[in-house]
Amino acid sequence: MENNGASAQVATGIAGLDDVLSGGLPSNHVYLLEGDPGTGKTTLAMQFLMEGVRAGERAMYVSLSETERELRAVAASHGWDLSGVDIFELPAGYTNPDDQYTVFHASEVELTDITKAILERVEGTEPHRVVLDSLSEVRLLAGDALRYRRQILSLKQFFTGRRCTVLLLEDRTATKRDLDVASISHGVISLEHLTRQYGAERRRLRIVKMRGLRFRGGYHDYSIVTGGLRIYPRLVAAEFRVQHSGGMAKSGITELDSLLGGGLDYGTSTLLLGPAGSGKSTIASRYVAAAGERGEYASYYTFDENVQTLLNRGADLGADLRPHIRAGRVKVEQVDPAEVAPGEFISRIRRDVDHTKARVIVIDSLNGFMNAMPGEETLPIQLHETLSFLSQCGVVTIMVMSQYGILGQGMQAPADISYIADTVLLLRYFEATGNVKQAISVVKKRSGGHERSIREFQLVPGRIKLGRPLTDFHGVLTGTPRYVGPVDPLMKLEAGE
Repeated sequence: MENNGASAQVATGIAGLDDVLSGGLPSNHVYLLEGDPGTGKTTLAMQFLMEGVRAGERAMYVSLSETERELRAVAASHGWDLSGVDIFELPAGYTNPDDQYTVFHASEVELTDITKAILERVEGTEPHRVVLDSLSEVRLLAGDALRYRRQILSLKQFFTGRRCTVLLLEDRTATKRDLDVASISHGVISLEHLTRQYGAERRRLRIVKMRGLRFRGGYHDYSIVTGGLRIYPRLVAAEFRVQHSGGMAKSGITELDSLLGGGLDYGTSTLLLGPAGSGKSTIASRYVAAAGERGEYASYYTFDENVQTLLNRGADLGADLRPHIRAGRVKVEQVDPAEVAPGEFISRIRRDVDHTKARVIVIDSLNGFMNAMPGEETLPIQLHETLSFLSQCGVVTIMVMSQYGILGQGMQAPADISYIADTVLLLRYFEATGNVKQAISVVKKRSGGHERSIREFQLVPGRIKLGRPLTDFHGVLTGTPRYVGPVDPLMKLEAGE
């Protein structure tokens, strides 16, 4: 929806949410913040109010379900000071002690008293921002749907007339979705958490409705940390159009660069595909080390391997990242797929590109990245958006994926994402002369020419070595090739020829 400019926007105090809302909430309206218990509604509401205090506004928290002590304890756990927020505690059961009920049901009088107390407090303090926590208590006191809807409508009209920006908190304990309040509200923000079979739960936010404002739709991952909610806006690659200079990123290994037609083009993605232990991570480390040697910034994200092991092996094979890490040009970060949501991981990549201007990004491996996803079927589209963003920013992206199996034609990848990558570098084991050897070849490169040959690939002390093309073998990629080269004279003699 287009922003019609009818009202100014107020910041929520959460950078990610303001990003999703294209600047913040339109002021002087009533909004519904819904979510199951534990999704962070109270925390978000406090951040919203404290942002108002920072902006010189008056803020009020009306609590029908929690005591002031409990609210201040929540704030203290985040290191916050709520001294600038007016906390108005009205627990259920509030009534004027002089009232005696003889004709009316107690709940009818109680709702009237509570509503009257809220209105009087608002009129007395004239706040700019108000949080009402929670609607579940109002619904229970109303007794029936018609009275409840009328009560919410009267509150909306009252607050709108006083030019307040209001958050109504709904914990959905009585009903799954409060459509009555959603239809009345100017906007609806929904929080939810998904329980996984293993690891931390995944939290995500969605803007269900927001009148008169262009916002970023879909789900946005978020986490609750000390200091409040961190929201990771869904990446939309079309929003980023950056001109980059082009050129090629070289590995520093002449034979490997030759195999790739000169190197990896900036603004492209490369998939290193092969069985475990075939040298994929070592090649990726070599490109990161080469970026550091050129004075560029690079980031290496490892899901499967300990950072120290990765650094030690790279140093042994001519891809020592430690000097570049000390110089601040290279970052190596270990990612726990059981604890990090996909949106959070992608936000880290975006931060590297935006803030440190990283030119090389390594994701090692996609197998680990898939474990962070709620379902494998969503991996290709999320990867496509991420790679499009990195491509438009002129980044060389290197992805590692391990195949199941070691030798033979039965090897399979956990997901087919080869069509997404611009370049595919295939590594294989093969058996020859009683030894297990390794082979490397480029099976795809969109951005230019490349060698069609299959070369022997060796990891020897101090360097990565590529041999000559394996022209004397047929079927190397199957794992069990046949020798078709010239017969050695000594072999002929032994055969009696």
